[in-house]
Amino acid sequence: MTTRPSAGPQAPAAPAVRSDAAGPRVGRPGAAVRGGRHPGRWFTQVGWRHVVGVLAVAFSLFPILFVLSAALNPLGTLSSTELLPTGASLSNFGDLFERTEFGRWFLNSLLVAGGASCASIFLSSLAAYAFSRMRFAGRRFGLLTLLLIQMFPQFLAIVAIFLIFTRVTDLWPSIGFNTPWGLLLLYMGGALGMNTWLMKGFFDTLPRELDESATMDGASHAQVFFRIMLPLVAPILAVTALLSFIGTINEFMIANVFLTDTGSKTLAVGMFGLVAGERNNNFGIFAAGTLLTAVPTVLVFQLLQRYIVSGLTAGAVKG
Repeated sequence: MTTRPSAGPQAPAAPAVRSDAAGPRVGRPGAAVRGGRHPGRWFTQVGWRHVVGVLAVAFSLFPILFVLSAALNPLGTLSSTELLPTGASLSNFGDLFERTEFGRWFLNSLLVAGGASCASIFLSSLAAYAFSRMRFAGRRFGLLTLLLIQMFPQFLAIVAIFLIFTRVTDLWPSIGFNTPWGLLLLYMGGALGMNTWLMKGFFDTLPRELDESATMDGASHAQVFFRIMLPLVAPILAVTALLSFIGTINEFMIANVFLTDTGSKTLAVGMFGLVAGERNNNFGIFAAGTLLTAVPTVLVFQLLQRYIVSGLTAGAVKG
């Protein structure tokens, strides 16, 4: 038997050398350079959003700048008001406090709006917790009634409110007409329905194991509500507080019927009186008051926005 002689070790193949003799490779026709941006494509994808944002900001700022210009105009008229007034002064702000009871109106509005918001949040959270966690007779009927009431605007109840508070004024004058406490009670009752529905939906998203485990450990309903549930529903508390505050501090129709004395008026009613009569046409003072009226709403929004963001962030990582 013959064997084939084994071949000797072969030398490794030399690496292929790329030759550029044929010239650079030609890319596809119309291909853009890597990393570059085509202006038309960038505008269709991103640029139009910037244009819309700039237009939205300009549309929102123009009324504010116009009111600011009217407030700084010493003539006190709107017909001669320019976007950048000549001879701007703060005389309208001084006249606002000297010739009107703006300070009293401001305090009345803060009392009514703040008190109604706090009371409405507290009562609404109690009702929402009961509707969400408890089962009792009339629960479904109560929820449907609250929802049905919200379908009708408030001005439909003006006549009924007037008749009711006419009797209340005779019995308890301290909470009747021309009192901030009576208006506070009225606003508090009007905000209960919507706030209860909003909070009830948020309570439903919380797992029942939380309050059930606390109940098994001996906690009462009050302890479960105040120590466990309220910290978890902080975002919806901030939202309802903001909505209640804005809705009450800017409300005019019911307050105009309820308040007739100058010293008991709120900002909306008092500011309306500055331009309602034929001789009350100083729009400079009205514009100055309008700017100051917006300050509480902006401050409350900024304060509660912080808690809303922190609450939503904490709830996003809750395991």
